[in-house]
Amino acid sequence: MNPREFKKILVGVDDSEDAQLAFRYAMNRAKNDHASLAIVSVLEPADMNVYEALSKEYVDLQRKRIKQHLAKYKKVAERFGIKEVTSFVADGNPGKVIVERVIPDVDPDLLVIGAQAKSGIEKHFGSQAAYMAKYSPVSVLVVR
Repeated sequence: MNPREFKKILVGVDDSEDAQLAFRYAMNRAKNDHASLAIVSVLEPADMNVYEALSKEYVDLQRKRIKQHLAKYKKVAERFGIKEVTSFVADGNPGKVIVERVIPDVDPDLLVIGAQAKSGIEKHFGSQAAYMAKYSPVSVLVVR
């Protein structure tokens, strides 16, 4: 019996230790399966105070920083030998936005995420990972 091969892998990153492990796992799986890799990071308005969230300049600066950081992830994946790598920023609650908007847009076979987020209450309870594992329409691998 052959293990399932995936054609398109989506990985969520946020610079937490678990997300770094998830990224490395997703790269290895994508390379072994000759799959494409989509890398997403979510800009969370909940992490901003009301003044920051209302400042278009601040939000644009945060989005630009995330895009620059994602470009580094993309370069690492390409140097690792993955032929097709895309990256993008989504806005909102990570669990909901990945399940409800990112997965339908990207259409992956597998979602790879870290068990714990880097900030917020989700860091302590892993509720984003639990939400995605429960509601994702595709297979989910939670890395710890």
